[in-house]
Amino acid sequence: MTMTEFPTIAEASRLIAARELSPVELTETCLSRIEAQDGLLDSFVTLTADRARAEAKAAEAAIGAGGPVSPMHGIPYCLKDIYDTAGIRTTGMSRLLADNVPVRDSFCQEKLAAAGGVLLGKNATWEFAHGGPSWDVLFPPARNPWNRDYSPAGSSSGSGAAVAAGFAPATMGTDTGGSIRGPAAACGIAGLKPTYGLVSRRGVIPNCFSHDHAGPLAWTSEDVAILMNVVAGHDPEDPGSANVEIPDYTAALTGDVKGLVIGVPQSWLEDEAPPKPETKAAFDAALKVFEGLGCSIRPVKLPPLRHFDDSKKTIAVAELFTIHGADLRKRPDLFGASLRYRIIAGGLVRAEEYIQAMRMRTDLARAMQAVMATVDLLMLPTQEPAGKLEPIDPSTLFSRTSFTTPFNVGGNPALSVCSGFANSGLPFSLQIVGKLFDDATVLRAGDAYEKATPWRSKRPVLLAKEAA
Repeated sequence: MTMTEFPTIAEASRLIAARELSPVELTETCLSRIEAQDGLLDSFVTLTADRARAEAKAAEAAIGAGGPVSPMHGIPYCLKDIYDTAGIRTTGMSRLLADNVPVRDSFCQEKLAAAGGVLLGKNATWEFAHGGPSWDVLFPPARNPWNRDYSPAGSSSGSGAAVAAGFAPATMGTDTGGSIRGPAAACGIAGLKPTYGLVSRRGVIPNCFSHDHAGPLAWTSEDVAILMNVVAGHDPEDPGSANVEIPDYTAALTGDVKGLVIGVPQSWLEDEAPPKPETKAAFDAALKVFEGLGCSIRPVKLPPLRHFDDSKKTIAVAELFTIHGADLRKRPDLFGASLRYRIIAGGLVRAEEYIQAMRMRTDLARAMQAVMATVDLLMLPTQEPAGKLEPIDPSTLFSRTSFTTPFNVGGNPALSVCSGFANSGLPFSLQIVGKLFDDATVLRAGDAYEKATPWRSKRPVLLAKEAA
């Protein structure tokens, strides 16, 4: 096996274990690419080049002496800039935290460091993983590597852009209503919102306590599985952490999905929020691939999308206010306008409305699990291809329906993978949803689909002249 221009985690790990690829070489390749091209994308807000070089050298020496301690040993990665990193600035993209340097690593950073990973730096986000895209915050918004005039979506915007551009093979994002899957979809990569409680959020700046998920983004589902083997697990310091047995997610990638039953939420796609014809055609083609792999497809009936949206958004803005209300009162000028609008909205939610929304969430989650008991997976588009990178009216948070939000409400694992390309050249996306704590089957399906289709062979091309 020889090193490709953009090795995946799996490819690089095998080469490193065989002493055919140096972690130092791989890290320098990433750093050189970031230095030459990230001025086009603004996907990084903090680059830890010296630290990365030191960690790569240490990894190379340790592997030479005793072999790799994990498939992530010597592999470069980055983190959304809401993950605490001891001694490294963690800003949440906000002027409120411009000088914030944590003294302790987040849970996920601890796990990735222990696995021998090489930290390249911190990725751009929407302000506090919520307000954006914004031009009045600490750093400029990230851009989409497939077309710099388009959005990488959010809020894990820099994470999606960095992986798609080949700046790093791995990153960690967060997802409260679609903030891992949206950037994965817009940037044409794989991104998993794990089952709620499967990956600790300790040391991650909160957005909405009851809906926040931490999870990985990478080029392939196989790479996401490798990352899940590192970061999944119980953490008593996260009140939402689940104490469950963690399987070997890479061992689940058998390539065999024959016999799986796939549910399609027909009323969502036909009546409530019909995708554009080109997006619907790409989704139908993806279902055909799964039929060819031996799966059966059937329609399922879920509660209306609007119910999921109303429940989640009421809860989310109320919890957002509990997190940021004090700073809003004392230092409102330090917030970007988009986030400030949404925090204020949260301050208008009455206690009875919050409680009713939480009760509604329970009913919706139970309805979803009842449907999931009749199928192995759900599938639907993640979202439409990326839109232009431009200011968005903050009120759209409350008016726009979402194909991703229901699975934050239900807590189910949901993976976005690339499912082709639109006439514009921007990626299409497929969302694969599983039963609670059956993330392994979700990843197995994503991996089988990627290996049955040609989409992983195409990368965005960044040209230096675009910077002019």
